[in-house]
Amino acid sequence: MGTKILHWLGVLAAITLLVSCFLPWAYYADINETFTGFYSYKNNYGKPGKFLMAIAISGLVFTLLPKVWAKRVNLFLAALGLGYAIKTYVLFTSCYNAYCPQKLTGIYVMLIASAVLLISTVFPNLTLGPKKD
Repeated sequence: MGTKILHWLGVLAAITLLVSCFLPWAYYADINETFTGFYSYKNNYGKPGKFLMAIAISGLVFTLLPKVWAKRVNLFLAALGLGYAIKTYVLFTSCYNAYCPQKLTGIYVMLIASAVLLISTVFPNLTLGPKKD
């Protein structure tokens, strides 16, 4: 029962991660700009939304695919995605020149969705058949 709930929670986390890339992540008052996963001033921070969307889409596909190899690949990609999400959080919210940007909702949603996606991949909803000799 618990793995089935985590299975659907992982699907929800992948969809939430997709949506969070379009939400505002940080507001920089010194340049009067709001950054998202696809926009940063003069592309200084790149477009981390592209990589996070790839992680979310692959996480969604591999969560729904009932194969052992898919669950293993999903675990690896979700761990890679959480590491990248942490790096992105630090990059977008770090202070510079004695100025700290305002953290907005999207950055927290992205970070939490990545963590939930990883937790859901640790406990896959998979039933194994009898072992073949």
